[in-house]
Amino acid sequence: MREPKLVVFDVAGTTVSDGGGVPEAFRLALTRNGVPFDADALGAVRGRSKRDAFAALVPDDPERAAAAHASFRTALAELVREGTMRAMADAEHVFAALRGRGIRVALNTGFDRETIALLLDALRWNELVDAVVCDDDVPAGRPAPYMIFRAMEATRTESVAEVACIGDTRADLYAAYNAAAGWSIGVTTGADRRELLQSAPHTAIVDSLTDALALLLGGGRA
Repeated sequence: MREPKLVVFDVAGTTVSDGGGVPEAFRLALTRNGVPFDADALGAVRGRSKRDAFAALVPDDPERAAAAHASFRTALAELVREGTMRAMADAEHVFAALRGRGIRVALNTGFDRETIALLLDALRWNELVDAVVCDDDVPAGRPAPYMIFRAMEATRTESVAEVACIGDTRADLYAAYNAAAGWSIGVTTGADRRELLQSAPHTAIVDSLTDALALLLGGGRA
């Protein structure tokens, strides 16, 4: 079986451990703007564009949603500066293994460009990946497929059948499904539990990036 030509990874919960920081940043952003925090409501929007997530969490007040989003960005930037967000133990090995076989590596994220730039600098990842696509780059974030398409464009990957997508949320898996990606792999290291990931279209659900690598290089696919 063929290997992919491009692997598109999510960031927080997939390639980066946030140490619980992202949910806490959501909580702080909402409560500082007078919005009660609801963990279940947050769970329903994890993996989506942060702009869209706050619009869903504060549906009747666009100005307050925008203010909460701005507070979230500030809180998240502080987490990056504090070193709370760290690379998953196997992420860099997996990136190197893929690129060593000529497979391109892209990141896609619901974070804004400024935040992801801070994070990549902190992790020293700018030379480890071939493309980075964020919420700012597309008209709609996950579960829309546009970030995947933009990653394909940036890496000159011609066919969605040659693209593998890896993420820790249902939104990641639905984005891959909507893009008709050749592989859609859920990883249980982040926001969504295995049973939630299994409820979305997928090629496989795995417990680590190392497991995903073995699947891709072993030719496994639906």
